[in-house]
Amino acid sequence: MWQTLWRSLILRLVGVSLLLLLVVQLAGFAVVRASIERNARGQIARQLDVDENVWRRLLEQNAERLRQGSALLAADYGFRSAVYSGEEETIQSVLENHGERIGAAVTALLGTDMALRAISAPVPAQALVPTLALLAPQLASSPQGSQVAVVDGVPYQFVMVPMRAPVVIGWVLMGFPLGQPLADEMRQLLSVHVALVVQGAQGPAAVHVSTLPAPLHGPVLAMGADGGELASADGLLLARFSPLPSLNGQVHAVLLRSVDAVVAPYRQLQVLLSIISAGGLLLFALGSGVMAQRVISPLRSLMRATQRLSRGEYDTPMEHTGRRDEIGQLSRSFDRMRLDIGAQQREIKHLAYWDRLTGLPNRERFRDAVVQAIVQSPGEARPLSVLTLDLDRFKHVNDVMGYAFGDRLLQAVAGRLQALVTLPGDMVARLGGNEFAVLLQGAGAAAAHTVAQQILASFEAPLALEEQTVDLSAGIGIACWPADAEDADTLLSRSEIAMYAAKRKLSGAVRYDASIDSSSAQTLSLLTELRHAVEHNELRLYLQPKVSLHGQSGWAAEALVRWQHPQRGLVPPMEFIPFAEQTGFVRQLTLWVFEEAARFLAQVHARGNVLRVSVNLSTRDLLDPELSQRLGAILARHGVAARAFCLEITESAIMDDPQRAEAMLNRLSEQGFKLSIDDFGTGYSSLAYLKRLPVDELKIDKSFVMGMEAGEDDAMIVRSTIDLAHNLGLTVVAEGVETAAILERLRALACDEAQGYHISRPVPAQDFLAWQQRQG
Repeated sequence: MWQTLWRSLILRLVGVSLLLLLVVQLAGFAVVRASIERNARGQIARQLDVDENVWRRLLEQNAERLRQGSALLAADYGFRSAVYSGEEETIQSVLENHGERIGAAVTALLGTDMALRAISAPVPAQALVPTLALLAPQLASSPQGSQVAVVDGVPYQFVMVPMRAPVVIGWVLMGFPLGQPLADEMRQLLSVHVALVVQGAQGPAAVHVSTLPAPLHGPVLAMGADGGELASADGLLLARFSPLPSLNGQVHAVLLRSVDAVVAPYRQLQVLLSIISAGGLLLFALGSGVMAQRVISPLRSLMRATQRLSRGEYDTPMEHTGRRDEIGQLSRSFDRMRLDIGAQQREIKHLAYWDRLTGLPNRERFRDAVVQAIVQSPGEARPLSVLTLDLDRFKHVNDVMGYAFGDRLLQAVAGRLQALVTLPGDMVARLGGNEFAVLLQGAGAAAAHTVAQQILASFEAPLALEEQTVDLSAGIGIACWPADAEDADTLLSRSEIAMYAAKRKLSGAVRYDASIDSSSAQTLSLLTELRHAVEHNELRLYLQPKVSLHGQSGWAAEALVRWQHPQRGLVPPMEFIPFAEQTGFVRQLTLWVFEEAARFLAQVHARGNVLRVSVNLSTRDLLDPELSQRLGAILARHGVAARAFCLEITESAIMDDPQRAEAMLNRLSEQGFKLSIDDFGTGYSSLAYLKRLPVDELKIDKSFVMGMEAGEDDAMIVRSTIDLAHNLGLTVVAEGVETAAILERLRALACDEAQGYHISRPVPAQDFLAWQQRQG
């Protein structure tokens, strides 16, 4: 609980302040108390000085009274007559009566020789004789003085005066005990405790008389001659030892005063100081609490403001900004920070959801719009569609015209798309790079396809930028909700899958279908089976022969792959090759075909036959930086030269990344491989690239070859291609030769080689040599 309370800043501020004040007050109180104690002891010491003087004065008064009584007795005529005549009975009677009258306990007559003649005393005379023998000479030498002596453990004060007639005829000695009445008198006069400590010539010291309780006699005896302190029922007592000169022992008068009695007048002052201190602490606590509250209240306001900022609420202004103190300065600074953060967050949010180049929503904003559209669509009654389009040859435009030109091209494309998509709720977004997307709410597949065609039609008009004319084209993918996907992310993903299929097929716009989706369950299963096929030798190498049309020596063939599935039998290439290209598994297929072809060529060359095999390379193969090393390792493993191979590359494979493709083709050419452009005429043919690339052969696409019988347009294209290739020093291969008429027409056009079903269908590699022998 204390830890919880201590976490409160108010309690900490007030607590620390009170603690400091309490420490200061306690220190002051301790100083005052010590000062009072010191002054009290000084005062007691002075009072004890007075008490000691009074005590001695009291003894002197008693001695003077005794001297007067003794002198009166010594001057009595009758007593002197009795002493002179030796009347012992009269002397004894006078001594007793006179001593009782003046309060003397001991009354004695001494002769001129100091011998005891008569005595009246409470103790036997024999006990006094030794003491008197010591006292008499002392008192005779100082008749005006007094002397203390211990008799039978009791201290007595003695005086002695001479008896004259007119010469000294004797001495009168009187004494009285220092007893309780004397101590009580001191107690009554000065409120001081008195104790007489007596130690005879023999025996221990003892307290003879005292105003103290009996239990305190022991502690008094235990004190030294210097005095000390004594705890009693009256409080602490300070003791002063006053020695009394004694002939036959030691007698000390112990004077004791109470410290508490002296300090008592100051108790009220201490209580008053305590009350004032407590009241000061209370007032200080209240004042500190009020001040702490005035400090904490703005801090709490700041805390609430930070909580609002953490929730993204930047519109509520700060409190306490009108104050002129440090709190106001802090609040104003924090309010400026709130405004700055709000502006920054709005800018960040704009950057997070909007494309800076085109001003269109970006991918994240577009995704949110698709999510909201799906949430707001009432079931399947109101479908929606997503179109994803990717500009063709945009990287080529960037490489040739520069990135600044490419940016302006993207801005122009964004403008065209916005001009076409104008219905409320629809959206055009830039997903990144040269990829755009369109959201069509309430549009099914047919409406989406119509919009896609409108976009393609708008791209047919060339775009003029900076005196440059650019031909636009794009691949568009279409995916519809809920037919093609159940959520926004899947809908976007499948729209992009359809877009890539459209770019591969060069078909403009393609709607999503599970057959083109490498992420569908069917294609995922196909990938697993394809890996299994490579690992368990289910693939087969087929060769389709190529024939020379003008009697050149040597034979050639194109290497193809077939899949002998254990359950489905022979799987056509179109069922797994596009999938392999899309997933990247085509690299393993290429290496497998090249390995099997190299192994077959090693066997053919070992028999002395000459054969050149063409192997197709995909875009992913060309972009593999280790392709040349991989192929070189296979050649070395089987002892086959690179010139025994012709590597076929499609135009689209080169145009996807011209720089990297050109670099790889140069390395392959340097290794000795012959290079061929496959399906020439169907892609984005560029004479500049054709001139720069180290190719040896052009392969005319079968669509042109097969169309030669139907019209002259295709024949003209074939003729032009053959002439172009020969002018560039390239050989020409025509594929798709289905009839003898096409074959003869190609021979007439000076085509170098031909392949097709009219010549031979693809045959297993082990049957190729037999076919070759049948051909002579």
